Amino acid sequence: MRDQLRRLFAEQRPNVAHFHNTFPLISPSAYYAARDEGVAVVQTLHNYRLLCPSSVLFRDGHICEDCLGRAIPWPGVVHACYRGSLPASAVSAATLVLHRALGTWTHLVDVYVALTEFARQKFIEGGLPAEKLVVKPNFLADDPGVGMHEGGFALFVGRLAPEKGIVTLLQAWASIGTAYPLKIVGSGPLEALAHQLPPGVELLGQRSTVSVIKLMKEASFLIFPSEWYEGFPMTLVEAFATGLPVLASSHGSTAEIVRDHETGRVFAAGDSDELAATVNWALLHPSEVTEMGRAARREFETKYTPGQNYERLMDIYRRAVGT
Repeated sequence: MRDQLRRLFAEQRPNVAHFHNTFPLISPSAYYAARDEGVAVVQTLHNYRLLCPSSVLFRDGHICEDCLGRAIPWPGVVHACYRGSLPASAVSAATLVLHRALGTWTHLVDVYVALTEFARQKFIEGGLPAEKLVVKPNFLADDPGVGMHEGGFALFVGRLAPEKGIVTLLQAWASIGTAYPLKIVGSGPLEALAHQLPPGVELLGQRSTVSVIKLMKEASFLIFPSEWYEGFPMTLVEAFATGLPVLASSHGSTAEIVRDHETGRVFAAGDSDELAATVNWALLHPSEVTEMGRAARREFETKYTPGQNYERLMDIYRRAVGT
């Protein structure tokens, strides 16, 4: 792969190579190919792969930072964090150790792009140089427009997996019941929960982006109960773009994106009682929810459009090449 990329760089002569994911097929050899040909390197950090063998800082249903800051991330091997495989986890951990020793992460990348300030601080804790870490959020290429939000239901959009908080959400709705409908969009390993849904909950399965946007324009609020450290979910950007306020878990990057009582409400991650109380607050304060939706739309217009993203990205590229 290194030789292939060297040939590509030699032919195309780019100023910058911007990587989003080199694992597992490309590997960090891509950075060495760029260095060989005098090409600046920008790496967007979509997950925590450089800190954690599993890349998600989440294990056994809870946040796990056992490997954060360790020279050798042995807990990730002991717990078989990568795909539940001890050998695969050992390979993932060995890759981290090798490239730390070689200085790959610190010397061969000119600029790292974290999606939020929260993530930036985690990578600094994990040993990446602070001066190379900048923040640039995700954005939405096409503006879907604002919805009327008159459908009279709450909405969840996401993978049906433990880290997404779907179990906590259903536990909360067991107390809300038919007081307010909840529509769930998504699929995943916990689809079996469809056979034991509380009253008032409808599982719609996987839907197209167009269908999801339509639901967002109709919903009263989005519920985002994620229990791991999210990167920068496009679901939140899409919700903001349609003027849909978000009720979200209050840790990690999510609490940075969704500001309490401004663009939505926050609740303790994994706390079904607090989630239910937050939903009940929203049902009792419709005018406040409407205003938070307007604020969410303003947030989208200020931060998450192609124009703002392009200007920030060009600044990053200029920084990478030293101009």
